[in-house]
Amino acid sequence: MLTALIANAQQPYAPYRDLSTDTSKHVIIEAGTPDVYQGHATTVLLKDGKTMFAVWTLNHGGPCGPLGLSEDGGKTWKRIDERLPKAFGNYKNCPAIYRMQDKQGKERLFIFACGKADPGNNRALEMARVMSEDNGETWKMLPSIPVTCVMPICSMIKLKDGSYLAQYNDRWPEKKKKWNRVFQMRSLDGGLTWSKAHCIAQHLEMNLCEPFLLRSPDGSEICSVLRDNVKNAHSKLIFSRDEGKSWSAMEDSSWGLTGHRHHGVQCKDGRWVIAFRDTAPKSPTAGHFVAWVGTYDDIKKKRLGKRIKLLHSNAGWDCGYAALSLLPDETIFAVTYIKYKPGKDKHSVVGVHFKLDE
Repeated sequence: MLTALIANAQQPYAPYRDLSTDTSKHVIIEAGTPDVYQGHATTVLLKDGKTMFAVWTLNHGGPCGPLGLSEDGGKTWKRIDERLPKAFGNYKNCPAIYRMQDKQGKERLFIFACGKADPGNNRALEMARVMSEDNGETWKMLPSIPVTCVMPICSMIKLKDGSYLAQYNDRWPEKKKKWNRVFQMRSLDGGLTWSKAHCIAQHLEMNLCEPFLLRSPDGSEICSVLRDNVKNAHSKLIFSRDEGKSWSAMEDSSWGLTGHRHHGVQCKDGRWVIAFRDTAPKSPTAGHFVAWVGTYDDIKKKRLGKRIKLLHSNAGWDCGYAALSLLPDETIFAVTYIKYKPGKDKHSVVGVHFKLDE
């Protein structure tokens, strides 16, 4: 209760850096047009530290299909849609790309998306997926994961035993038809198969979705940052000290960490950079793409941290589903979908390159 009161008592503050006007740091991965909306991108960086893939949808929560490749750390991009199976275009809503390794050391790339629709509950009846075993040169369909979902996997973390814990959100039709709650499942074989999913966070007054997982510096604890999709609500935090087997009661995050669809990277000095759509109450950058900078201890103790304005949303709200990569030289590459300029052009997929202390 005390930490929630502290978080809600914190005062709004302006970002200490504004990169939204520094176009030299911006990369247009794919531009929107008056007819085409580019939405909901995620990215993955390969082991070589320079090859990246980006996947996104056409229109808001629309069909999958676009696939982008960069071979220079996100500076330049080309479309390689033809590498994906044609059936991938039947999937929808926020495709999520991950690099995973099994316990024998074999690496694979996976893209998760929403499969066959359940329109009565505004969700999918299955989580669809495609896989590459050759660093994205070729892709093949895999059987869908038999879980209902609103979003495909939003975040995953490697556990101490080499397995992966993944979290996502689904509806709660038994209680509130369009209310969200958070589920998790586990893979023991590097993403090929998954355990039965179970709910780990739900509340009739908290519309919980889009988790982001991160680990404490000593490795003993995992934190999940949750979006609370209720107006003027702070983001929520839950903690696990047993590798995700159980979770603490929900508590408010700090004002500075409040937003929608968090994703982050940890720098070598221990600081986290976590980006999101800003939804903090009375924020001067509300609705724009921002990043929070602070330590794990700052997250847990509800300290305000610092903020960077990354991009300005000319749609006023619809942006900020983040995808971050940390390059070998400590450059951070933060990607989102956003209405980049005023005018008739719809949303674009845009990235920002920056260093914390440059």
